[in-house]
This record gives sequence, structure tokens and C-alpha cells, in this order.
Amino acid sequence: MKVIGKLLEIQATQQVSDTFKKRVFILEHAENPQYPEYISFELIQDRCDLLDGFQPGQDVEISFNLKGRKWVNPEGTTKYFNALQAWRIEAVAPKSNQTSTEEGHATNNIVTMSTTIAQSLAQAQAAGLARIDAQMLLLHVLGR
Repeated sequence: MKVIGKLLEIQATQQVSDTFKKRVFILEHAENPQYPEYISFELIQDRCDLLDGFQPGQDVEISFNLKGRKWVNPEGTTKYFNALQAWRIEAVAPKSNQTSTEEGHATNNIVTMSTTIAQSLAQAQAAGLARIDAQMLLLHVLGR
């Protein structure tokens, strides 16, 4: 599974036992920016170091596994626990930059189309069509 979001908090690595360590971090996931979700992930064992090159506020893509555990306490009550264990963290460009890039491509496409239209009109006029006839022909070709 994968999710993209902003690193909100990075905790220190915890040595849980002699043979087990984990590191918790919080990701802000804003599929709907009005209602962001705050998701707790953990890294275990040798993966704890994956966060060393990252800072809070950075946009990342997290690859993770959903883990579930069953535990029966000494009184005989069964409890269930879920964990999101991350196994890869990659930096991604902020969404605002991606949007700006997409808008830039759209603007370039409009400029290219405008240039093409102007050239087509000039060619039609050079071929002897009146400007209004050239515009009507162009609108017909464009399907309007």
C-alpha cells in the first residue's frame, strides 16, 4: 500500500527489547484539505534509519504494510492491535509545484494553439479567402 502526505512528526528510535527496536512517525494526509488525517506509522528493526534524511514538513510517499495482531491478556480478554509498518519512504514534489507545472503546460498548449490558429488564418487569407470566410472555415475544422 502507498500514501502521499506531509511528515508532521518524527520520533526517536525506541529500543523496545534487546532484539527489537521501532521508530514512530506521523504523516498528515490531506485527501480533502479541509479535513486532514493524521496517520501514525512505524518503522521496525533495520528500517528505523529510513527517516534519517527527512525533516518534518517534507512531502513524502510512504510504502507500507497493514499488520494486525491478536493478544489475550492474563485475564483472558482478547484484544486486537493494528499497525502500519512502513518499509520505504521517498521524497515527492509538493502538490502546489505539480499544479503549477500542469498549469504551465496548459498555458504553453494554449499559446501553441493560438499561434497555429493565427498561422492558419493568415494562410487562408493568402489563398484568397476573406477574413470572415477563413474564420468560419477554422471554426468548422475545430468543430465549433
